[in-house]
Amino acid sequence: MADINVEELLGQLTLEEKVSLTAGKDFWHTNPIPRLGVPSIRTSDGPNGVRGTQFFNGTPAACLPCGTALGATFDTDLIHSIGRLLGQEAKAKGAPILLGPTINIQRAPLGGRGFESFSEDPFLSGTLAGEYCKGVQEEDVMTTPKHFVCNDQEHERLAVNGIVTDRALREIYLMPFMLAIKAAKPAAMMTAYNKVNGTHAAENSTIIDILREEWGWEGLLMSDWYGTYSTSKAIKAGLDLEMPGPTKWRGAALLHAVTSNKIRPHVLDARVRAVLNAVKLASQSGIPEDAEERELNRPEDQMFIRRVAAESIVLLKNENNILPFDKNKTVAVIGPNAKVATFSGGGSASLLPYYAVTPFDGMTKQCDVRFSQGAYSHKELPLLGLALRTSEGKVGFDFRAYDKPVGDPDRKLLDRLHLTNSYMFVMDYKVPNYNSPLYYVDVEGTYTPEEDGLYDFGLTVQGTGKLFIDGELIVENVHNQKSGTAFFGSGTIEEIGSIKLVKGKPYKLTVDFGTSPTAKSSDRATVSFGSGGLRVGGCRRLDPTQAIKDAVKLASEVHQVVVFAGLNSDWESEGSDRPHMDLPPYSDELISKVLEANPKAAIVLQSGTPVTMPWADKAGALVQAWYGGNETGNAIADVLLGNVNPSGKLPLSFPVRIEDNPAFLNYRSERGRVLYGEDIYVGYRFYEKLKRPTLFPFGHGLSYTSFELSDLEVSATALAISVKLTVSNTGSRAGAEVIQVYVNARSPSINRAVKELKGFKKVCLEAGEKAEVEIEVDKKYATSFWDEGRDAWIVEKGEYQVLVGTSSQGSFLEGSFEVEETWWWNGL
Repeated sequence: MADINVEELLGQLTLEEKVSLTAGKDFWHTNPIPRLGVPSIRTSDGPNGVRGTQFFNGTPAACLPCGTALGATFDTDLIHSIGRLLGQEAKAKGAPILLGPTINIQRAPLGGRGFESFSEDPFLSGTLAGEYCKGVQEEDVMTTPKHFVCNDQEHERLAVNGIVTDRALREIYLMPFMLAIKAAKPAAMMTAYNKVNGTHAAENSTIIDILREEWGWEGLLMSDWYGTYSTSKAIKAGLDLEMPGPTKWRGAALLHAVTSNKIRPHVLDARVRAVLNAVKLASQSGIPEDAEERELNRPEDQMFIRRVAAESIVLLKNENNILPFDKNKTVAVIGPNAKVATFSGGGSASLLPYYAVTPFDGMTKQCDVRFSQGAYSHKELPLLGLALRTSEGKVGFDFRAYDKPVGDPDRKLLDRLHLTNSYMFVMDYKVPNYNSPLYYVDVEGTYTPEEDGLYDFGLTVQGTGKLFIDGELIVENVHNQKSGTAFFGSGTIEEIGSIKLVKGKPYKLTVDFGTSPTAKSSDRATVSFGSGGLRVGGCRRLDPTQAIKDAVKLASEVHQVVVFAGLNSDWESEGSDRPHMDLPPYSDELISKVLEANPKAAIVLQSGTPVTMPWADKAGALVQAWYGGNETGNAIADVLLGNVNPSGKLPLSFPVRIEDNPAFLNYRSERGRVLYGEDIYVGYRFYEKLKRPTLFPFGHGLSYTSFELSDLEVSATALAISVKLTVSNTGSRAGAEVIQVYVNARSPSINRAVKELKGFKKVCLEAGEKAEVEIEVDKKYATSFWDEGRDAWIVEKGEYQVLVGTSSQGSFLEGSFEVEETWWWNGL
């Protein structure tokens, strides 16, 4: 990849070439200018792993824990190291631009992409984002914090107008981006799909001017995929790159706008300059144009991901030291998430992992285990790919593409693939030597059930499909199609059929699929992704009453019991928000009855955002394990069996009920708009201001040891606040504690939060060890609020209280400092 002279090139480019540079070439690449030596550069998702260039049949990749899990570490050094690994993975996938981190604020529990983001708190989000970006950039890979700004729901995400006060916009939603830019100067940024106060983010000059003019950021501003909505307006506002390609809004339209003086040449040049600067910066990565995608999957990376996942786990309750378990004794493993590797949420953050470890496998490697299913947690039937076998006996199935449908005597075989993943999003699949989006796919594999029973099979499509077992039609998804949430909201709902199967008998499963042009639905999504997709699922139907009885019986027979429950990528995914905060059907009943049978049972939940826990008072041991990436099962086992002392802290508040959360009255699009009625009172700021109890507060997390804070000293200069204290490990084993520094104004001139997180530090101590800890806090960021009357940040004269603790609630060491004079500021 050549080092280019940007200003010299600007003078050599034709108008047509300049226009071409402002839009993508395809789904992942920018346009090249071969005659001038300007290469195409590659982008790739995403926040917790680098997928490469294909949703369909892509190169396997490292999958790190989800965003909220990373937020739960409260560990800047660890996040920095995560960035380094992601930078190396990006190089392996040939991508000099990484599309992450996601740093939108989790203003409500139901957001479909909430699991991607770090926190409800802007300071924690922005601080971790800065370290993430610095780590990636040390590998000479560019980062792309996203989505700028207020992209915190999936409902009507392309159209919804977020109505938000200037103060909330500044203090809550822009703050993570502001802090990331101040710390790391990321080279790229991605705009949001939604409108902000009446104008789509990609053409919103108000917020883009904050980014470019006020903050002085000079990077590449790209749209989210299909998130460009105009030609002239977006160019004038400052959107450099429309993604993906081929262009919808630029090309001939932009050429005409320039030649008719709707867009002045110097404005176009500014957009082109940003793209060329990104190409120049990409050359530092050493990644060649159209690089081959490689796998790393190094042993040291596997151990690191295992460590990250374990350090993200939050011990919510541990009465009478139920945990850790004794690994020399039998453990009853129960529940819907036990034998499923729930490694990530769905959508852009998802990828094909190198491997994924289930909690059952993680526990089985370290102790004697007895198992009972208890319930299912899937929203759609579990993917069948790994349960199928090809005609040659390989794990997976055959995928054959044809030019004509089944039954046509003239059909020609275009391609044949061996696949293991039966979620087949073919939007970026290129059929060899074939250019039409219309083609037909035969899926074929052998399914051998492990038990007698009635089996359900499901078919979700963007297109049309039929599923057969031994030639018998079981599922038809052709006529009367209804839109669902799959394939970023462009697919149908899952159609299900049933058949009785016999244990050990092989059955031939076939699916006839027609790509998206064959779709019959009258309720089509506004955005159609390429040639569509096909999802094939299935499992034995479970009698929930009997399954729970079996689980309860096992729980009563074994002293050590753990129930694995929670959500998965069906429930938390890009394209749709969660309909409620509850666990999947039968999970609460299963947990409650197991706890009645064995009150010492430990409950482990996997989700990216809060769930309701009507049985929480009965649970003596409760663990929040998030989506833990490749090593999720091993990491959970490490914590449950005491190999790792948990140190995670909740990066978001867990409400008792959905009705208790601050955005309850103002979530989802209503006639095209959503009112941010909670204003600055997001997350713990809301609960504390209203004195409303939470199930578990922001910053909460226990340990297998105990800590004591003492000897607080607070001092301040014109620029910084120094917080010094002694931290002692008063327990019997090594562990880590997160020291959290909160600040509040004693006598503010307007309503402010009771307190706000302004500093934190993770401290690791051996049993009986103590350490002197100092946390330095930026004074102007710690004291300011946005003064809407002055369009500036204000630092008010007066006394400020400093509260130092290990959670947003509980006991604190208290100190204070003074601000002598009121003053205002802008910028970073």
